[in-house]
Amino acid sequence: MDKLDVILLTGRPAAGKSETIDFLKQLPDERRLQEYHIAPFEELDDFLYVWQTFEDDNIREHMGLPRRDTDANLYFLDDRIWDFFIERIDLDFRKKLARDPLFLEHHTVMMEFARGGENGFANAFQHLSDDVLSRATILYIDVSFEESLRKNRRRYRPEQADSILYHSLEDAKMERYYKDNDWERLSGGHDEGFIAVKGHQVPFAVFHNEPEKTLDPELLGAALRDVTGRLVKLFTHKG
Repeated sequence: MDKLDVILLTGRPAAGKSETIDFLKQLPDERRLQEYHIAPFEELDDFLYVWQTFEDDNIREHMGLPRRDTDANLYFLDDRIWDFFIERIDLDFRKKLARDPLFLEHHTVMMEFARGGENGFANAFQHLSDDVLSRATILYIDVSFEESLRKNRRRYRPEQADSILYHSLEDAKMERYYKDNDWERLSGGHDEGFIAVKGHQVPFAVFHNEPEKTLDPELLGAALRDVTGRLVKLFTHKG
């Protein structure tokens, strides 16, 4: 296998996921495939669903209707909504394949999301279908909570709060939703390997982004060549 079909691009907020996507978008298709094993790709990012949820509740309040999913400070009323967002990503993926069963022959799908809590990533992966898990690899961008907090503050641009690259959270929300992280336990502390999810052995590889590499195209490119190369080898030999 010389092409990655589905990449679950995960990590803490501001770990470098969006910068990685942006870097890959700038590359010619042939070079991206040859060096990074990624075909022309489409991105499914649950931030778009999160932001729409905020906007929808604000519209409801403006219309005199009760808020449904968030309070006035944009905290979620039911944390199961995080599972809903993963189910939404998964449904969009399955709809894409239903429209074009051969889509993945010439494309890659990048599913981008951050999670926190004692069972954040482990729980999120449980809400992915066999259609995803049978094709997926996990690219985890690793930074500490302190680094995540620093970079989250740095990228804050109120006028672009709805954008993929410049959205950020208040420190209190970072503490509540993302300070705890189950990746170390889930991965066993390894930089690569397999995670068992619903009967599937899903390959993973870790990209360490502390000190930060995602602001330097040369450092980022080298790190990505390494991690995607490891993912291809793991997928080829899985099972």
